[in-house]
Amino acid sequence: MIMPVLNEERHLRTSVQHILEQEYAGEMEVVIALGPSADRTDEIAAELVAENANRSWGRVQTVPNPTGRTPAGLNAAIKASRHPVVVRVDGHGMLSPNYIATAVRLLEETGAANVGGTMHAEGENAWEHAVAAAMTSKIGVGNAAFHTGGEAGEAETVYLGVFRREVLEQQGGYNEEFIRAQDWELNFRIREAGGLIWFSPELRVSYRPRPSVRELAKQYRNYGRWRHVVARYHAGSINLRYLAPPVAVCAIAAGVVVGVAVTPWALVVPGGYLAAIVAGSLPAGKGLGLSARAQIPVALATMHMSWGWGFLTSPKKLARKVIASRRAPVLTTRSSG
Repeated sequence: MIMPVLNEERHLRTSVQHILEQEYAGEMEVVIALGPSADRTDEIAAELVAENANRSWGRVQTVPNPTGRTPAGLNAAIKASRHPVVVRVDGHGMLSPNYIATAVRLLEETGAANVGGTMHAEGENAWEHAVAAAMTSKIGVGNAAFHTGGEAGEAETVYLGVFRREVLEQQGGYNEEFIRAQDWELNFRIREAGGLIWFSPELRVSYRPRPSVRELAKQYRNYGRWRHVVARYHAGSINLRYLAPPVAVCAIAAGVVVGVAVTPWALVVPGGYLAAIVAGSLPAGKGLGLSARAQIPVALATMHMSWGWGFLTSPKKLARKVIASRRAPVLTTRSSG
């Protein structure tokens, strides 16, 4: 188990507990890569190491990640780990009880290089419930299987991932220039080298959403910013789902400007968008309390507009830097299950 963490005091202990309570008969270890946190993350990690020091199964250790970058932390944790299967977990992700056992079985059955499942967003208050509903709805994230679910099958990328160590070593791990979208880039190299990426709804990780509008906006702005880097890095990888948010940002901005300066008829565009997210929030909020349902349109708008703005403002120099660090896929063959 490899886990890069930064400012994860809210969920780190619970996340590790979900790992240690896995229904898995094989050997296991937890390697936490510690970024420069400003909260109690390091203290909690030290407690977890001490509490599990005498375990013969599921020991916890830490490694430093001074840059705080996720791919650097992942590479440091991979280097410190020792088992043939590498399971990626985040400090705010909660594994389902049979996650590891199911993933190991799927690796053998499919011959895949990497398997992954659904990112099941779950909140702890009204705002987080609203974000979770938005993140698991098609109006919020399109048809991404690892958000909304789907049938098992070959995929471009998966959430987190359970890898064969030999594949990670062949590809040289994660590209550390990809501060975001490092999973997509690594899975791209694996696929180019002949490896299989496999999605299965049997695998589920509960995910805790960002706790405020500001944090959600920052998260999705970075998603959009780095997805544009990916598009420049790998021509042809863009589709309509990725273009929808930046198109929406441009259309709404133009509608507001023209509506104020020229004709109020142009306000139909932002008004239509508002009506669409309000209507889309109704089925997404089924079963939630009134406060959570009322905040779903805010979560949807924050996700769409921040992602679109990040995509539109992503600097070319960032893409040039990433492209300069391009790693050629190391050819391999698929394992047989």
